[in-house]
This record gives sequence, C-alpha cells and structure tokens, in this order.
Amino acid sequence: MRKTLPFLVVLGIAALFASGCANVENKFGRGMSNSYEIVRGGEFRRTMEQTALFEGPDTAYSVGFVHGLDRTLARTGIGVYEVVTAPFPPYHPLFTDKFSVGPVYPDNYQPGLIADSMFATDTELGYSGGDVMPFVPGVRFRVFDMH
Repeated sequence: MRKTLPFLVVLGIAALFASGCANVENKFGRGMSNSYEIVRGGEFRRTMEQTALFEGPDTAYSVGFVHGLDRTLARTGIGVYEVVTAPFPPYHPLFTDKFSVGPVYPDNYQPGLIADSMFATDTELGYSGGDVMPFVPGVRFRVFDMH
C-alpha cells in the first residue's frame, strides 16, 4: 500500500495536466502540423516562390533556397517544442510575428481534400473528385476538378 500511493498521486497529477483541456488539444494538434512541415515542404516552396516574385528568379534558387530551408527547420522546431510542452501552459501560438499559425502553401497552389470515400458525398456513384496525394510536395493532380 505504501508503494502504490505515491504512484497513484503522480498518476493523478499527470492525468490532471494532460486531459480535460481543449487548449492542450489545440496546442498538440498545432505542434503535430508544424512538425510535419519538414515532410510537407509548404514553407520551403512558398519562400522560394515569394523570393522569385519579389527579388527575381536569379535569387530564388540561392537566397530563396537557404531562406526556405531555414524557415522549414524553424517551423519544425516550433512544432516539436509544442508537442513536447502540450500539457503545460502557455497554450497560445508561438512566434506569430514571424510565422503564421496554420500551415502555409505557395500562392500558386493550395491543396484541397483528398479524393477518398471519407470526404466524398457521391460514394454511391463509385467515383468522386478531389486531390490525389496532396501530402506529397509538388503533386498537383486532381480528379474531376470542377472549379
């Protein structure tokens, strides 16, 4: 009995910090989205695109590449930090003066929903529209694009 009581107290305190709070869920979800940035590459593509538009195509492949890589690694680091510290305050987004809260995409392409039966409203017909593998960087293939 003596050995289980401290364990139960620690377990209860951990449960108190880790559950029952919508802010924890928001912070954890935002952290997961940001930590996936290194795979998604949206920040990298957007930075290279914006550098090409505002500073010229010559600097897009040099300055834009390095700046995009820097922003991608910074957003990934912010995401890992938010995942690790999700149960603890503060719950507001970090570094909002330099980074947007949500994921960013280049202005020339913003992915939509994935083409599968989860989001399709016409599953009885056997086909539906949507993006095919939008999580792969550079894939812009859409099925039945009506807009």
